Amino acid sequence: MKNKPPTFFGYWFPVILWALVIYLFSSYPTAKASEIHWKDFVIKKTAHVIEYAVFSILIYRALKEEGIEKKKAGLFAIFTSVFYGLTDELHQTLTPGREPRIRDVFFDTIGSLLAIYLIWKLLPKAPQKLKVLGQKLHLI
Repeated sequence: MKNKPPTFFGYWFPVILWALVIYLFSSYPTAKASEIHWKDFVIKKTAHVIEYAVFSILIYRALKEEGIEKKKAGLFAIFTSVFYGLTDELHQTLTPGREPRIRDVFFDTIGSLLAIYLIWKLLPKAPQKLKVLGQKLHLI
């Protein structure tokens, strides 16, 4: 018998915790990452891609652990991440020093799609060490 963490604390608690991290980051006024506009843009949009890729991976992992088929889990993870990205932009309308941008939702969506694509298409073809890691993380 494998040593698996309980479903809530091992799989759903990280989803909730990451959603809280995203919410907290959106609760503060934005600061410049660079004085050079294009560098500031690239850094901030890369952060959007990464944070929503992680969010999608966590959701996908939790759903798979619940026994949801991988296609449904992936699509639901993408949908949930995009929806949360939309609500995050709405939250920013209430945050002084923040502006909601639909393009941020676009970058959130890219991160979500990229994460699920990597899990579905690239992880199964990855070197054995990465496949083993994917299995340990319950992604494949």
